[in-house]
Amino acid sequence: MKLYTYAFEKLEVWKLAKELVKVIYQETAAFPTEEKFGLVSQMRRASISVASNLAEGSVRSTSKDRTHFANLSYSSLMEVLNHAILAHEIDFLNQEGYLLIRERVQELSYKINRYIQSLEK
Repeated sequence: MKLYTYAFEKLEVWKLAKELVKVIYQETAAFPTEEKFGLVSQMRRASISVASNLAEGSVRSTSKDRTHFANLSYSSLMEVLNHAILAHEIDFLNQEGYLLIRERVQELSYKINRYIQSLEK
């Protein structure tokens, strides 16, 4: 049986967001156990929100709604960056992991902004 490919699965920006989720899960796996329900949970949920809002917005019927969800995705991305900065400054996240996340965020923020611009046209 061939599985149907949904519109969001074709979006490059969603694919990048999905990869960010994987990076966040890998990097937060080494955080202290007491952070399981703190920073680990926050970072993971925010990264999932980036991809989820792109997926949800892709099926909205109006450009205004699609743009709204893309903006929510961008906001969640900035939340991920905020958490990564804090995690790095309190030594939960090493320099290599921090730079990896920061690079992914930078690339994704550019792509989300371009996606928003295309939706607004």
